[in-house]
Amino acid sequence: MTQAASVRVVEPVRWRNGRLTIIDQTLLPAESVEIDLDTREAVWEAIKQLRVRGAPAIGVCAAYGVLVGLAERAPYPSADAVAAEVARIADYLASSRPTAVNLFWALDRMRRTAAGHADPETALQRLEAEAVEIYEEDKRRCRAIGEHGAPLIGEGDGVLTHCNAGSLATSAYGTALAAMFRARELGRRFSVYADETRPLLQGARLTAWELMQADIDVTVICDNMAAQVMREGRIQLVIVGADRIAGNGDVANKIGTYGIAQLARAHHIPFYVAAPLSTFDASLATGDLIPIEERASEEITHGFGKQTAPDGVKVYNPAFDVTPAELIAGIITERGILRPPYGPAIADALAAEG
Repeated sequence: MTQAASVRVVEPVRWRNGRLTIIDQTLLPAESVEIDLDTREAVWEAIKQLRVRGAPAIGVCAAYGVLVGLAERAPYPSADAVAAEVARIADYLASSRPTAVNLFWALDRMRRTAAGHADPETALQRLEAEAVEIYEEDKRRCRAIGEHGAPLIGEGDGVLTHCNAGSLATSAYGTALAAMFRARELGRRFSVYADETRPLLQGARLTAWELMQADIDVTVICDNMAAQVMREGRIQLVIVGADRIAGNGDVANKIGTYGIAQLARAHHIPFYVAAPLSTFDASLATGDLIPIEERASEEITHGFGKQTAPDGVKVYNPAFDVTPAELIAGIITERGILRPPYGPAIADALAAEG
């Protein structure tokens, strides 16, 4: 096995000279367009409409979004006025999407950082430093997840993934795809099967695009083809990301993940989840308590502008499902791979995190 060059990864969220810029992921792969988010409303809309998506990337964008909101109403007469405005902005941004816990985790960090400063200038400086640190932390965490996950991928393996958990879903490098990127950097050759991920096709539009950029062999399959591909012996491993992980190891991820986990169990294929510790929510005992976002019916009836269902038909469109911990072989984190029983393993990992 030969050492390969570093793979090319993208940076979906950037903060430069007081400006927040994102790649508009709703336009990929046909167009790669960067847009500026210069109001709190623009940040909220970008998160809600999936212009920025993926739990870690949403958290980073929200942290920077606090800075955007603060700039709208500067200057401030006191540090207390800054803290009060941070609380208002954070409450507003938190209403954009309910499931990805990184959103609330990052906003809570910004709220805590705003408290207790002697003057508004110091408060603003500390808030910018905290948002940048949230971004840098995520980059380090993703790299570490890649290091821990890469050994799971053997030479010549077929790996199935669902939705997008790559660079586009994080600050850079990704979570589930981080293991693949690192394995490729180490010179390993393997194949990836990317579920298209209905109804918004994040697997076909985003994951396939990222893996092709990294010179990784990727094949897109329809979501309902996974069982057949497993039965044919093409898959040796499944790795997916996560939007929230409960204290017992139950995992909320893009709708369809639960079915993939059941199929993997039926075909004796190990099913792994990759996520930073910021995606864990130990306040929830089980996945039954994770709020599941329901999105607009038009995503199904008029996908990408084309009507594909009758007028007036009823639609149910949950964006996520919950995979029970007993279906998961391991959770790949920046501190290593957590194994069952997940309750104690998660508690120990979070305690070590401080």
